[in-house]
Amino acid sequence: MAWLRRRWGRLRQGPTPAELPPRPRIAVVTDSSAALPEEWSDEFERAGCFASVVLPVMAGEEIFTDGEDVDTALGIALATGRTVRTSRPAPGQFERVYRGFATAGFEGIVSLHLSGKLSGTADAARIAAGRVDVPVEVVDSGTAGMALGFAVRSAVETAARGADGAAVRAAALGRLTHADVFFYVPSLEQLRRGGRIGAAASLVGTVLAIKPILCLRDGLIVPLERVRTAARAVPRLRELAVTAARTRRDPAVAVHFFGNRDEAAAFAADMARDLGMQTADVALSPMPAVLAAHTGLGVIAVIVAEGAGGDEAAEG
Repeated sequence: MAWLRRRWGRLRQGPTPAELPPRPRIAVVTDSSAALPEEWSDEFERAGCFASVVLPVMAGEEIFTDGEDVDTALGIALATGRTVRTSRPAPGQFERVYRGFATAGFEGIVSLHLSGKLSGTADAARIAAGRVDVPVEVVDSGTAGMALGFAVRSAVETAARGADGAAVRAAALGRLTHADVFFYVPSLEQLRRGGRIGAAASLVGTVLAIKPILCLRDGLIVPLERVRTAARAVPRLRELAVTAARTRRDPAVAVHFFGNRDEAAAFAADMARDLGMQTADVALSPMPAVLAAHTGLGVIAVIVAEGAGGDEAAEG
């Protein structure tokens, strides 16, 4: 019976240090433009090394952030023609997050953000990084939406395994390198108002009734193709995204929407069928407020990136 008592004693003591999972040394910070599905955010927060800073959106004197009611509130503002605008977050928002991780004992932080050509978010993060003692690597992703979100996922998973800052940063950059963002908006007016696309492109889209399919290229929104009708634009968007996905060995795909969830869900299901994937393998998440403020209602965006083995798409 002595062997049984010894074994019971070991079981009561719990796992040895060698058996415990590694403690994260590096924290990962992003912003709400990453459009993370809710399940992903919850999962990352449980890892204990992740935080996201919400980027503000204003309609008149009202400030919107991401949450349960933002789709309805911001949608009403857009539908009624109220002036909607975004602004750079205060460096203090990032500073508080960075200091929190420093106090928790993290050795460093990798901070991944919306394209610097679309927003001053990365600049605000850099200012905050200069105010804290913990090393902070600020990465301008050059993109937005789940093109950034997939990179955040790889960074968090790598950090959770106890990797150093260089490995966490490399994991993120590996997902960003070949990520494509394609999208269609019924009207270019919001993009024109926000200065995110030239007035000439807005004129083409409205006066000549040509519906451009847009993409992110070198961190900027540019026209990719011009389609004559809205009825043709969405199927063509899918064709372009499917073609891009087929060039990846293990594509990761996400679809964003604002005010048109049913249309986006059908679009995602069609994409999954075209690619021989399960519908659940295409991540579906609302366009975050900071991006929807510029794209407007009815947007459909598709992100195609390289897969990363363990990633599991989720629906938000």
